[in-house]
Amino acid sequence: MVVAAIQAPDAADTKKKRALVVGAGIAGLAAALRLHPQGWEVVVVERAPGRRSSGYLVNLHGPGYDAAERLGLIPALAPHDIGYFTSIMVHADGREKFRLPAAVAEAAVGTRALGVFRGDLESALYDAVAGHADIRFGATVHAVTQNADEIDATLGDGSRIRADLLIGADGVHSRIRELAFGPETEYLVDLGHMVGAFPLETVPAHVPEGAGTTFIGPGRTAAVMNLGPQRSSTFFTYRCADTRAELDQGPAAALTRSFGDLGGGVTEALHRLETDPAGAYFDSVGQVVMDRWSDGRIVLLGDAAWCVTVFAGYGAALALDGADRLGSALGEHGADIPGALAAWESSLRPEVGKRQALARKGIGRFAPSTRAQVWAGELLLRAIGLPGIRGLVQRSIRRANN
Repeated sequence: MVVAAIQAPDAADTKKKRALVVGAGIAGLAAALRLHPQGWEVVVVERAPGRRSSGYLVNLHGPGYDAAERLGLIPALAPHDIGYFTSIMVHADGREKFRLPAAVAEAAVGTRALGVFRGDLESALYDAVAGHADIRFGATVHAVTQNADEIDATLGDGSRIRADLLIGADGVHSRIRELAFGPETEYLVDLGHMVGAFPLETVPAHVPEGAGTTFIGPGRTAAVMNLGPQRSSTFFTYRCADTRAELDQGPAAALTRSFGDLGGGVTEALHRLETDPAGAYFDSVGQVVMDRWSDGRIVLLGDAAWCVTVFAGYGAALALDGADRLGSALGEHGADIPGALAAWESSLRPEVGKRQALARKGIGRFAPSTRAQVWAGELLLRAIGLPGIRGLVQRSIRRANN
């Protein structure tokens, strides 16, 4: 929400570049962090009234870890790394089927990786950029116009902001995408699944410490992780015919209806959700598919542009990588902002396309269609510990990250 021109201190006739970033999530804060060292004045507006502190686990490895390293985030994130933990596959009643030791995952993924809660990543980004950007909560964009020279954004309170660049990083249900490109229905592809996740204030009694239990059945997955006080969480996903009806029910009712027959840690987690549903993330699973991510001086970033879904397991990493590449393109193209956005999009589209395709293929792992597919998946998981199979998994992960 930049209102007036600010002169660069070393050139009285040169205006300092301004970027208006909409969305104070991972993508938006990463963009603000990346642009500041290049001389941009950055204003971030966020519709939420304050910072978010919860969320599900995100994994940073491959290009995602590299981007976090280039952004200088590793020292702040390392203390929050949950590391690798034992995965316990369970029956519907919570009884153990088999275990995947933490060492198996570590051998497959490698040491250049971090597993952190989404809130910890957002906090690290916020702390890194707060002193260099004007971050405003409880603010929305009502209208946007642009000409060859600038963006003019009108906020919900009637105030106006002029900037050289507008970055829409306001998530899968992006307001900026709607204003600049058209209604959500033109771009959001509903994959017919729901996802829910929420933190657990106390450790789950039915899950061993330092481990996570996972139940996978036809059309659904439920996971409960006991990583200690203030570090335990849940993850649920399931197939459904009417995602709008599920959203209307709300997380407590919908997740209890779909998973209330399960035992073990799931029973305890659902009970806690019923008593305190406020901190739950609950949404339909959909991919954003667009022919272009920019228009003149307006660009979409992160889920607003390409949402790969939780089935890809790469959304946060791609947001960091996309923001880092965007900063590089803007630095290389100088005053030619549309040219920078076009070059950035051209470089990133192959990676996004690959991740979206992997996510669509990955639906079968999270919500197998049949019991036979459940059994086949379990056989593969059991075999991962074998040296030959472990090598195949390692090569597969490396191919996905190259």
